[in-house]
Amino acid sequence: MIKLVITDMDGTFLNSKGEFNRELYREVKQLMVQKNVAFAPCTGKQCDRVEQIFGPEDTEGLWILGDSAARMKYNGEFVYESLIKNTLGLEMIAKLEAIRLDYVIIACTPTGAIVKDTVPEEIFNRMKHSYSELRRVADFSEIDSDFVKISVYDAKEDSFHTRTQLADFFDKAYIVASEGAWIDISDVGVHKGTTVARLQEILGVTHEETMVFGDGLNDLELMEAGLYSFAMRNGFPETKAAANFIARSNDEDAVLHTIKQILSLQ
Repeated sequence: MIKLVITDMDGTFLNSKGEFNRELYREVKQLMVQKNVAFAPCTGKQCDRVEQIFGPEDTEGLWILGDSAARMKYNGEFVYESLIKNTLGLEMIAKLEAIRLDYVIIACTPTGAIVKDTVPEEIFNRMKHSYSELRRVADFSEIDSDFVKISVYDAKEDSFHTRTQLADFFDKAYIVASEGAWIDISDVGVHKGTTVARLQEILGVTHEETMVFGDGLNDLELMEAGLYSFAMRNGFPETKAAANFIARSNDEDAVLHTIKQILSLQ
């Protein structure tokens, strides 16, 4: 019996326009409430940004595993976070800047996301789709707080190669290239799988009672977190290979239709 549903956002729950079927979501949400099933987006987006996407009416009762699963928020309160120490974060940023200067580094702190003031306005505005609080600095050394995560957006889509050049930090942080254009760095040992396990412990839910949805390479651990693991048809081959089932694409409201179909049977 399903008691917990976890879904990635971009490329999975959200369609190609970054939207979701709100009418269908509210129908499925009512079904999940009736069946006593918890629902949790698990995403690289800021928790606050997820709240904005769903809106006040649809955020109540939502478990949000945001900031690349480094933070967990429920009904407006953070119940978990795992941070990268300031010195380590600045060291990794310095390494990234030494490798190249033509990608965008997004340094996320507990109070918001930060980019360099050299980032073009067009890209800065595009980043707001993932970060509700976003500001510029002249130099990352101005940051004196710990980091929730550090992300890299690479328009040249060379992230897999860039990641290999961060090998000296593999034992100090969790570093994943989720696709060609993105690298996400979180605290060591912190990824979607570990944070879902924490939520399962909080809710008293087992692997066999969990359904998960994902599409990217940063969802590989997520596919292991639930017996009912679904990769999207539009997902990476590696993610589909790791999943127990394949769902339709994110442009077909596949997550919501699958939840509705399976929960209607229990």
